[in-house]
Amino acid sequence: MLSPSLRRGLARRALSTSAGKPSRTSKRVVSAVAAFTAAGVAAYVLLPDPTRSAPTLKNAPLSPRYFTPVTVVSNEESGPDTKVLTLAVPPEVLAASDPNGFHTIWSVFIKDDDIQVERPYTPLYGIDDKGHMVFWIKKYPRGEVGRWLHTKAPGEKIEFRGPLATWDWKNDTWDEVVLISGGTGFAPFHQLLSTVISNPTMSPSTRFTLLHSSKRPEELPPPSLLQPLIDYAEQHPERVNVDLFVDTSDGSAASNLHVKRIDRSAIESALGLIKPTPSWWGWLWKQREPQASPKRRVFLVCGPEAMINAIAGPYGRNLSQGQVGGALGEMGLKPSEVYKL
Repeated sequence: MLSPSLRRGLARRALSTSAGKPSRTSKRVVSAVAAFTAAGVAAYVLLPDPTRSAPTLKNAPLSPRYFTPVTVVSNEESGPDTKVLTLAVPPEVLAASDPNGFHTIWSVFIKDDDIQVERPYTPLYGIDDKGHMVFWIKKYPRGEVGRWLHTKAPGEKIEFRGPLATWDWKNDTWDEVVLISGGTGFAPFHQLLSTVISNPTMSPSTRFTLLHSSKRPEELPPPSLLQPLIDYAEQHPERVNVDLFVDTSDGSAASNLHVKRIDRSAIESALGLIKPTPSWWGWLWKQREPQASPKRRVFLVCGPEAMINAIAGPYGRNLSQGQVGGALGEMGLKPSEVYKL
């Protein structure tokens, strides 16, 4: 049996050793605490925090770095759970802003002041000389900002930051641009078409094909947005083609409306890639014809996530473009030919 003095001596020695040289368990605890602290600091610095949102500047040029107050001009019903919202940028702010900052396609982040949440929206026509921007806003059951915007009345103030480039147009780069949209994903393509077609110097030989899908005919874009495109396509079929699709219809819709979802066959048909099988004589004669050079095409897809997955494949990690899948993947398209908005 150890004497009391010896036991006290061993105890002091053990305490001294543990204080000078941490055990494996204590090392793991310290490492975990350090890692947790570092992660917390990184999250505080890198992740968005509503209490540390971008500031609001009233008389500064438009910028993605801060919010600009604008005025509601009108907010009109346009269909089931949708409104056409018009906002006006103050003239002095518009005059001070860089005109080269408005790329094709560009969007803005609109902030819900009640809960300090922001969401991206695309102006249908860009911005005009009066500083007006027009948006097609859908109210979703869980969409806080969309529901909030539906309550805004003329004269009220709204804050947004931008413009932010969504996709840059490259003049005289493509023979054909194929636009595939669903729901309010129609907005960026309307902006692109209205911008390029209205300017005869921008790629006059490029052809546009718009394939748009909504669940029901009454949920299609309102006639004020859609009919001018349809009229232009009828007058200039060499320049624009518009095909509309719905999941269901009661038969009262226009005859040119396709009651089906946009799939590979619909895309290939719209592009003229599905042709009748020629006779043996036609096949023999075609062999003697010179082969046309392949068209330079780009496919832009914008809409609900399920639709994007079905047509172009899911996004990659951190919302990167990922691989081309879905109907476009089956058609053998390369990542350089497809862009998911």
